[in-house]
Amino acid sequence: MNELAHIRRDAFAPVHTADVADAIMTGSGLRIEIDRRRGRGAALNTSGRFEPISRELVDDGWETLEDLPPFRTEVQIEKPRSVISRNDSPDIPFDRSINPYRGCEHGCIYCFARPTHAYMGLSPGLDFEAKLFAKPDAAKLLERELAKPGYKVRPIAIGTNTDPYQPVEKEWRIMRQILEVLAKADHPVMIVTKSAMVMRDIDILAPMAAKGLAKVGISVTTLDRKLARSMEPRASTPSKRLEAVRALSDAGIPTSVLMAPIIPALNDHEIERVLDSAKAAGASEASYVLLRLPLEVSPLFRDWLLRSYPGRYQHVMSLVRSMRGGKDYDAEFGKRMKGAGPYAWQIGRRFELAAKRLGLNLARRQLNSDLFVPPLGTGVQLSLL
Repeated sequence: MNELAHIRRDAFAPVHTADVADAIMTGSGLRIEIDRRRGRGAALNTSGRFEPISRELVDDGWETLEDLPPFRTEVQIEKPRSVISRNDSPDIPFDRSINPYRGCEHGCIYCFARPTHAYMGLSPGLDFEAKLFAKPDAAKLLERELAKPGYKVRPIAIGTNTDPYQPVEKEWRIMRQILEVLAKADHPVMIVTKSAMVMRDIDILAPMAAKGLAKVGISVTTLDRKLARSMEPRASTPSKRLEAVRALSDAGIPTSVLMAPIIPALNDHEIERVLDSAKAAGASEASYVLLRLPLEVSPLFRDWLLRSYPGRYQHVMSLVRSMRGGKDYDAEFGKRMKGAGPYAWQIGRRFELAAKRLGLNLARRQLNSDLFVPPLGTGVQLSLL
C-alpha cells in the first residue's frame, strides 16, 4: 500500500458527506485495513479540514511495501497556559469546563468532539482515538486559576468534550489530581463519563458530595453489549457502567444516567429499558441527547453504519434528517441537543413519561458554591499583605 498526497482545491471547504459516503461505497481506498484498526471505532483517517494536503492509502499493485503497523495509542504532552475553558452557549447548563486530555481512546464513533482534532493538524478519525494529548500540569494550572483575585465560583464540568476516565488515565492520573485540587478548595464539580474507573475516586467524591460539591453523570447509550462494543469499543461495558451508578449512589454521590446519543432505529427502542436499569441501580436523574453529526462526524458515523448495520443505513439516516431539517445535522442552539419534528417529539415524550413513571428528575441537585476557599499551594503566588 502506498500513501499518496492530493492537494485540495480549498483547504477550508466543508466536508461533503454524500461525496465521502459515495467514495466509501465504491471502494476508493479510504478505509483502513481491519488489522491496523482492530479495537477502534473509526475505519477512516482522512485529513483534517484545515490541512492543505489530503492523504489516503491506495494499492499501487506492486506489493513491495511491508504491512503498515496498527494504530497504537500514542500520548503527547500538551502544555496549555490555562486549563479552564469557558462558554456562553444558551443550551448548556455550565459556563466552564476542564478537559484533562485531548482526543479519546474510547473511540465512540458518534463523538461530537472528533472535529476538534483537526485543530491539531490530525484526523478526526483514527487519529482522534490513537493520537492523544495529555495535560500533566492541569492540576497546577487549576490551582493558580482558582487562586486569582476576583475568581467567581460556579460548578466546573469535566468530561463534556473527551472522557476524563479514558484508559490512559490509569497511568497519567490527571483527573485524580484535578479532583484533589477541587476538593481541597471546596469547589463544586460535575463529571460525565462512560468509564467505571470513576469508582476509583469515590474516596474523594463522597466527602465532596456530602458537602453538596459533586455530582456524576454516567453515559449509558445501550444495554446491548454487542452494539456497545461496536459503537464504543474501548469504553466500559453497559453492565460495568450500571455497576458504577450503584457504587456511586451507595456512597452518597448524586448520580444521573445520560442516554447519549439516542440514535433513531438503532437504540431508541431501549429508552425505557435504560431508564428502568438506571433507576434500579440508584440513579436519581436522567437526561438524553439526540445523535449529533457535525462536520467530520457525519462521514465517520455513516461509514460505521454501512459496515455494522447495512440493512438499517437508509432508515436510520432518513430519520436523522427528518429531525435535522433535512440535513445530517443542525447546529442551531435549542435544536442541536434534542432535534425537531414529530419523531424528535416522540422520543422526548417517551423519555419524559418513562422518567416520570420511575420517579426520576423529581428534584435536580444544585451544587453548593458557598464553601469555596481559594487555594494556597505550590505555584500559587502568596499575597503580600
